[in-house]
Amino acid sequence: MRYNDSSIVEAQTMKARYQYRFYPTSQQRQSLAQLFGCVRVVWNDALALCKQSEKLPSNNDLQKLVITQAKKTVEREWLATVSNIPLQQSVADLGVAYKNFFDSLKGKRKGKKVGTPRFKKKTGRQSARFRIGGFSIKGDSVYLAKIGEMSPIWSRELPSEPSSVTVIKDAANRYFLSFVVEVEPIQIHAKNQSIGIDLGIKTFAFMSNGESAKAPDYSKLDRKIRRKQRKLARQQPGSKRREVTRLQIAKLHNQIADKRKDFLHKLSTKVVRENQIIVLEDLNISGMVKNRKLSRAISLQGWSMFRTFCDGKSVRYGRDFRVINRWEPTSQICSDCGFRWGKLDLKVRTVQCINCGSTHDRDENASKNIEKVGIGHCHDSKQTVRERKTTSVAIPVDPSRIIAALAR
Repeated sequence: MRYNDSSIVEAQTMKARYQYRFYPTSQQRQSLAQLFGCVRVVWNDALALCKQSEKLPSNNDLQKLVITQAKKTVEREWLATVSNIPLQQSVADLGVAYKNFFDSLKGKRKGKKVGTPRFKKKTGRQSARFRIGGFSIKGDSVYLAKIGEMSPIWSRELPSEPSSVTVIKDAANRYFLSFVVEVEPIQIHAKNQSIGIDLGIKTFAFMSNGESAKAPDYSKLDRKIRRKQRKLARQQPGSKRREVTRLQIAKLHNQIADKRKDFLHKLSTKVVRENQIIVLEDLNISGMVKNRKLSRAISLQGWSMFRTFCDGKSVRYGRDFRVINRWEPTSQICSDCGFRWGKLDLKVRTVQCINCGSTHDRDENASKNIEKVGIGHCHDSKQTVRERKTTSVAIPVDPSRIIAALAR
């Protein structure tokens, strides 16, 4: 077996996904394509019934209609050629999707609003989920019901026995096995008490301890994608050459996504392992990408993914993850004395405070203020603001004291 058995499972265990790539044979590719098609049809049939009904049917009623009774018809008799477990999971996933939608409407679900479930297409990402009873691990192989034995590339051992496995085929025709396992918390002493992180474009993260992390360069791959997309727009829909170009674009997108995910995983792990309190700023990314000049660069960075990684890993490492309000003037206040100099143009990268005379890098100053607000030590800043409001003489900002440096 490829997992480590443990007789005692602590109550603090949590679930995680372990994903491995595998290369199916031509016969297995055909069987998987048939499985993906059946799962997609069951989802679409169940969704169509839900849209036609005044009251949302239960999962049991939907399974009887779109699986049990559908197998007896001539149009859907081929549903019996695949395992019944992924078909039932497809209906269950639709129920979860509707629950998330209703919870989002009522405000019970955190995050951005979730829309109604949509019909699945033949193109793009395909998946099918097997629960216990539909799969088994035998040595280095994984057996899937009515598919056969798969040989994934075990890049790391499973920490526990998996409760389910999802077979995934992405847009570039890559195949993966994604296991859901129980993992235990990691107890590691943090080197630092707290850290504030200011996110940017050229310099992805500037931290309050003076360290910085530059994001990988995606420009070369991005230019290739744009060139291929122009070529795709000129080709005949449905042609073989258009399909070849589509696969090339999908592979380029995967290269960028893999490169970005590898960078974000390594950075978030380093930050969470070394600091007890991690503080980020709540950025309005959906509003920032409306800027036509910066939208593509912002979208490539993956700020939301980095926040998600830090949040999830903080739970496992026992860290305190905090997010401050987006309206905090972190780039407008001196991190030393709390003097507020006001808004600055984006091209201004270095500022000299006219109150205490200290010189600050714009990003480092913002990260220090983010840390202060996150841990609740903002009394000096508030006191300075109150004193400045009560003075009878206006304090002008001397342009000569603001040093313009190269943009990030």
